[in-house]
Amino acid sequence: MSTLMIILISAGALVLGVGIGYYLRLIIALGKRRSIEIDIKQMMVGAKEEAQKITDEAKKSSEKKLAELKEEEKKKEQEWKEKESRLIKKDEFLDTRQVEIDKEVENIKTKVEEVKKIQEKVVKIEEEKKVELERVAKLTEAEAKDELLKDIEKKYEEDILIRIQKLENGNEEKLDRRAKDILATSIQRLASSTASELMTTIVSIPNNEIKGKIIGKEGRNIRAFERASGVELIVDDTPGSIVISSFDPIRRQVARLALENLILDGRIQPAKIEELVEKAKEEINKIIKEKGDQAVYECGILNFDPRIIAIIGRLYFRTSYGQNVLQHSIEMAHIAGMLAEELGADVAIAKAAALVHDIGKALDHEVQGTHIEIGIRILQKFGADERIITAMKSHHEDYPYTTIESIIVQTADSISGGRPGARRDSVENYLKRLQELETLVNAFPGVEKSYALQAGREIRIFVTPEKISDAEAKLMARDIALKIEQELKYPGEIKVTMIREMRIIEYAR
Repeated sequence: MSTLMIILISAGALVLGVGIGYYLRLIIALGKRRSIEIDIKQMMVGAKEEAQKITDEAKKSSEKKLAELKEEEKKKEQEWKEKESRLIKKDEFLDTRQVEIDKEVENIKTKVEEVKKIQEKVVKIEEEKKVELERVAKLTEAEAKDELLKDIEKKYEEDILIRIQKLENGNEEKLDRRAKDILATSIQRLASSTASELMTTIVSIPNNEIKGKIIGKEGRNIRAFERASGVELIVDDTPGSIVISSFDPIRRQVARLALENLILDGRIQPAKIEELVEKAKEEINKIIKEKGDQAVYECGILNFDPRIIAIIGRLYFRTSYGQNVLQHSIEMAHIAGMLAEELGADVAIAKAAALVHDIGKALDHEVQGTHIEIGIRILQKFGADERIITAMKSHHEDYPYTTIESIIVQTADSISGGRPGARRDSVENYLKRLQELETLVNAFPGVEKSYALQAGREIRIFVTPEKISDAEAKLMARDIALKIEQELKYPGEIKVTMIREMRIIEYAR
């Protein structure tokens, strides 16, 4: 009973608490609602007041802006009215000016017409005057002109001829004097040595015992040396020296180098001689290349093919009338350059043509034709400038002068070769005779090589032993002697020495 009561009392208290809580919550919610509504109403009132304030300010600002725009519009309108007024005045002025110009144009047209009429009248009067003069003089205008000119020519003919003659003489004297001045200046600006080339070379030796080694047993070494180098060794009683004799400068230089190296080596024997001669030839080829490079550099010439430069270097060992051809060509290049500068010609072409004008002489004993024709073929083959070829080919007047540079090259050649002591005609003829002698002998079949010695008094011939027997060699020597007698002119007699040497080499392994 008591438990039930407790439960009932607890349930009633719970229900009563829930009701009281709900009622309190309702009262609180209603209070908050009224408070929110009051806030909203206050905010709406504030917003309306703010909106009214903004509207009033915007209205005032717009009224002020409108007033400013109206004022600016008035000013613009006033300016446009003023501009319009000025344009109207300008149009009126231009209209007035145009009317005046039209009047002036009309006046000018009228005056032009009047001038034309006056000119027509003048021409007509001149024609009438001319006709009247021709009628009175019984001569046409052309006839009168011819008569007048004839009278004047006849009257002043002698004076005109004298004046022309004076001008011609004066101009010739001036030109001759100018040409002499140019040549004299060019010659004076370049002075070079005119020492002629010798036909012998002297090699110094440390002692006279070396002479015996060079000669060898029964002359074996000296014969091997002369055979390999193509020169003549003169070993006499002159102390401390051996003389190398040959008309060919290249052979002399090869022999000199080989002999000096043999003396330094000390092992003088035929095999060593041939080895050192070959080495000397290689060294000479290097010297030739160096001399070509030096010549081109000294003359300031560019764009030459290296093969042309190598052939130019060979001229260092060539002579013309006793004059070194390379030195002669370099000297010519400098003279030609100075002449070209004085005359306003192409300096580069003149110098290059002068340097290569005798390039054919480097190969004239190997190729058929004159040295000019050989030089032209060399330059064409290696792509030289055609203007250079044209300038160099006329220096002996074999071809006509077609450019001023060709005349300059010929003049420079005459200057260089005409220096006192520069050339000896007898030396050139002597060399030519020796070359002809070797060329004639080399034409025989089986001849390996030949050397002219003793100033052309001896020709030493080496034949191939496999092709020529001893008996045939003897007959060939006689045939060569007969052909020399028939085709060559020479003083005294020429000794023909035929050498047939059989050399057999085997190797033991």
